[in-house]
Amino acid sequence: MVNDKKQDEAIVQIKQQIDILLNDNSVPRNVKTALDGARKALDEEGSYSVKSSAATYKIDEVSNDINLPPYARTVIWNILSMLESVKDQ
Repeated sequence: MVNDKKQDEAIVQIKQQIDILLNDNSVPRNVKTALDGARKALDEEGSYSVKSSAATYKIDEVSNDINLPPYARTVIWNILSMLESVKDQ
């Protein structure tokens, strides 16, 4: 139960970070599409491991997009790191 609460809190933080990038006009459309897909994957029913893996896969595809602003890339790497911690718990 304690782990579930920690994972829920981590997912809320991840969604907040995703929302920041989704509302940023300097983030390319293809990256926003991937981020939106990842956010939806986190909202689906299922184990934390499956949800975080699906979200990681979607975000990882665009994490090295050449048009991504440097600060957005840092936020994406942070999101990926948080997703890994959810997956490992």
